[in-house]
Amino acid sequence: MTADPATAPTAELVTESDGILTIAISSAAPGNPLNDDALSAGAAALREIARGERRVGVILLKGPGANFCAGGNVRDFASAAHRPTFLREIADNFHAFVSALHEADRPVVAAVKGWAAGAGMSIVTHADVAIGGTSTKMRPAYRGIGLSPDGGMTWTLPRIVGAARARQIILTDPVIDADKALSWGLLSDIVADDEVDSTALATAAKIAAGPWQSDGAARALLTRSATSTLGDQLAAEAQSISALSAAPEGIEGVDAFVAKRKPDFAAARNA
Repeated sequence: MTADPATAPTAELVTESDGILTIAISSAAPGNPLNDDALSAGAAALREIARGERRVGVILLKGPGANFCAGGNVRDFASAAHRPTFLREIADNFHAFVSALHEADRPVVAAVKGWAAGAGMSIVTHADVAIGGTSTKMRPAYRGIGLSPDGGMTWTLPRIVGAARARQIILTDPVIDADKALSWGLLSDIVADDEVDSTALATAAKIAAGPWQSDGAARALLTRSATSTLGDQLAAEAQSISALSAAPEGIEGVDAFVAKRKPDFAAARNA
């Protein structure tokens, strides 16, 4: 997971267009390992979103090579002068990215083509919408090299597939094909392999064209629901829908519905 000579320049790792922040999370080098430079640049951009310094409505995660991300660079693990120190450094860098992804509080779309293994699978579990291809495969892969998961997998996976299945997946390390990943909720949709990137981009564009505050509020409610009582969740929903009704996008959405016209959320939030 150290810098790779095949890695694209930092400026190309994080791009922004039409309300979409795109982060190329893996290296174009053989195997498409996780890219440390991309994580650092991505985390910086995500913190700018959290501080209100970037105005984007959705985050798109993709891999520049044949795979979304095949995990950490194990050869770098092996060649490290002191493996515990090295692994701690790259785990901390990875976790700073994951934390920034959550702090940005925007919907996350992942273009999951090819393999999503190890850290790559961890990242997929943080996506709100994960688009896979017919050949997409996922695998925890940590126990195969005698290590334990990172990137929040032990937190997200039980919430997606349930505690029993999460334990089975992590402890038996199966290869999960696209159909199974879809049925377990790890993927949101499956398309042809050559349509993964375009479909994920179209999905991100559709989200970016919509009401950003509404999406952020819905995402926050879904996140807190796992640990809330029904009463607490109902109270949070009531507070949220009430507040949004007075926000520019909420006003535009309701008024457009009554007027039988398409809402212009971009104009409303930029007014």
